[in-house]
Amino acid sequence: MAENLVTYCVIHQPRRIKLPAEVIPPHTKPGAMAPYLFDDRMNRRYFEKVARWCYYPATEMFVDMLEHGFKLGLGFSVSFLWQLRHWDRELAERFRVLVGHPNCELVGVEPYHSFAFGIDIKLFQREMLRGKSYAEEFFDKEIHVTDTTEMVMNNEVYYALLQCGYGGGVLDGRPWVMEWREPTHLYCHGGRDLALFCRHHELSDDVGYRFSNKTWAGYPLDAATYAANLRKAWGDFVFIGWDFETFGEHHNLDTGIFEFMRALPAQLARHGVRPMLPSEALEEFGKAHLPDLPLPEFGTTWAGSGGMEFFLGNTSQQAIFRLMHSVLHKARLTGSRTLLDLALWLLQSDNLHLIQWAGRTGSEAEVSAYFTPNEWWDLGPDRILVEQQRVYTNFIRAMDEYV
Repeated sequence: MAENLVTYCVIHQPRRIKLPAEVIPPHTKPGAMAPYLFDDRMNRRYFEKVARWCYYPATEMFVDMLEHGFKLGLGFSVSFLWQLRHWDRELAERFRVLVGHPNCELVGVEPYHSFAFGIDIKLFQREMLRGKSYAEEFFDKEIHVTDTTEMVMNNEVYYALLQCGYGGGVLDGRPWVMEWREPTHLYCHGGRDLALFCRHHELSDDVGYRFSNKTWAGYPLDAATYAANLRKAWGDFVFIGWDFETFGEHHNLDTGIFEFMRALPAQLARHGVRPMLPSEALEEFGKAHLPDLPLPEFGTTWAGSGGMEFFLGNTSQQAIFRLMHSVLHKARLTGSRTLLDLALWLLQSDNLHLIQWAGRTGSEAEVSAYFTPNEWWDLGPDRILVEQQRVYTNFIRAMDEYV
């Protein structure tokens, strides 16, 4: 049975685009185009709301948990850090205290949560290393293990991360990826040196998604039961992955999520479960020859049912993905670093996630609709899709005079 627990949380806030779309006036300088593309007034409102309900109480909670022996891997998108720097310096210091704790480890994240991996793998590598440097400088701590965008992993992403020099990567341990293998071991791919942590899908989602679901057979979940379930898993360690926003945003204060988490360190100790940092697990379990995990050419993700169809499964998503190619190619033709940076912001996976609901029903569509800004729904579903495409086409045309 698993005697060890590795816990990882990722923190991300998108830079949401402005709808309805605005035409960018002729002769607008590259440095003045962002207000026509992004609704930063709305972004700040969402940021401050999540900070109030999640980031402030959750950082306090985790610092207290770390003092009681819990250990945490923590990844930050540059998109989040950019907003943190602009809008809440006090919160930035609280996160620095959390990351600076000896029981916390900084984990890499694709800087904008972008779909660069699906457009240009060399660009993806450069962006991963840029995000790594930014986060390391921000927190004065080194990164050895990395996540990607929405935990995307496939064959070429693995080799791209291997070439970047990371010691470990992460993927979601879905049954269709793992097949007969357990997610409770380190793996490699093709006999190479990049170790793979496999998120335990069921045990992670018991907290991340099902904790406040009163129709779930496991409701209400308490810390003692959860610690016992972790201990019962068969293997070297359990790798748990959550959105940081799980605590206070996805499950609000009234659900008891904070009390559950604060009780967890004592219950882990009681059940003989030892918390570990990702690098500690690499050191302990990565020295021996790692078993091979075949990776699919089509990427796996922790979003939705675990495949790329969550982001590219309807025609509206496919149209935006094609426009992502266009804005990136056009920005490169201009040679402008400012325009390229704006294009990278527009490659955010959130712009695909937020329209997953188009033409669909069911729980995944409901999750996508939940994250779609309330202000957008005033336009109606059809106009949301049209106006989102216009943001991209307006930017493409505005770059004409810079080519």
